[in-house]
Amino acid sequence: MASVLELTCIYSALILNDDEVMVMEHKSNALIKAVGVKVEPLWPGLFAKALANVNIECLICNVGAGGPAPAACAAPSRDPSPFTTAAPAEEKKVEAKREESEESDDDIGIGLFD
Repeated sequence: MASVLELTCIYSALILNDDEVMVMEHKSNALIKAVGVKVEPLWPGLFAKALANVNIECLICNVGAGGPAPAACAAPSRDPSPFTTAAPAEEKKVEAKREESEESDDDIGIGLFD
């Protein structure tokens, strides 16, 4: 279970990210001070360093995915539109591979329900 200190830092990082502001120690401290929560000075710096090279949008979207984050999510993005058009192209590739594998099974006369 996360402590109040950790949750405060997590929420401040999410708020900064939502405003498309890079998560930095002094910005987290300013936000936490404005809220009025007492946090040990160590925590905002730790969270800022931990999130320095992380794309928070991808982190949120891949919660519970059960595997490593895709390479496209490795670097932080400050693009005004975090959603790209690359996803439909990737879906088409996966769909084409599925169709190829289904066709290859049919070609040799082996099927799941034969």
